[in-house]
Amino acid sequence: MSKTILNHKQILRLIDANCNRLKEGLRVTEDIVRFVAEDEKLTRRFKNIRHQITQILNQNPTIKTPAFIKERRVESDVGKASTLSEFKRKNIQDIFLANIQRVKESIRVLEEFFKLYDRKTALRFKALRYKIYAQEKHALNKFNR
Repeated sequence: MSKTILNHKQILRLIDANCNRLKEGLRVTEDIVRFVAEDEKLTRRFKNIRHQITQILNQNPTIKTPAFIKERRVESDVGKASTLSEFKRKNIQDIFLANIQRVKESIRVLEEFFKLYDRKTALRFKALRYKIYAQEKHALNKFNR
């Protein structure tokens, strides 16, 4: 990128990519605790976090979800290629760990970039990030039993 300052459309693309990554990762982790761990409480917690993220995005006064999609550029995305490590999973715990890491990274990116638009939204993402840390620990404790 030749510019050093991101413009609004670039930020919308960044937010769109991280929203997708976040919700996809949450769905994978939710399904693992639902169908593999068969833990109703953890399933409900992950599902609740996923729904809270949708609610945050739909309620944001500054940036609305359709604006993200409008700026999506899948065809020209320079980072869409998969890495070899994405195909190296030994077991379900590896899948869970890869996806919960994806979730934590994405929510942090959203927290940081929403600071440019809406501090309240950034703080809501921060609070959810800490909830995710707690659920990660609960899930890993469940897998290690």
